[in-house]
Amino acid sequence: MPKQIITTPNAPAPIGPYNQAVLINGTLYTSGQIAIHPKTGELVLDSIKAETQQVMENMKAVLAAANMTFENVVKTSIFISDMHNFSQINEVYGQYFDDASAPARETVEVANLPKFVNVEISMIAIQDA
Repeated sequence: MPKQIITTPNAPAPIGPYNQAVLINGTLYTSGQIAIHPKTGELVLDSIKAETQQVMENMKAVLAAANMTFENVVKTSIFISDMHNFSQINEVYGQYFDDASAPARETVEVANLPKFVNVEISMIAIQDA
């Protein structure tokens, strides 16, 4: 089964040689999302909570383009520039998942992220998960 490229205008367009997501054999691999508002192209950096919410809304749009929801997510990777922001990021992130069925996850502090944002999140989702 060939890979299917997933794109949506409801999430930021790729700015390099990558796609928003790739679906193959029922598994969706998303690219990392940062807090770019898809309509304006502007970064949402009002607060770490607002930034995280925009990231999650971008991810929601990518999942929807593949006919999936956060229920389908089995693994997330969160990259943050300052571990002191973890609790606020986690608070917003947690609003998108049910604790009982939340995905596996790692959270890693990194030196820098694209456009020097504070948080980037990628996901793996499975159809019929």
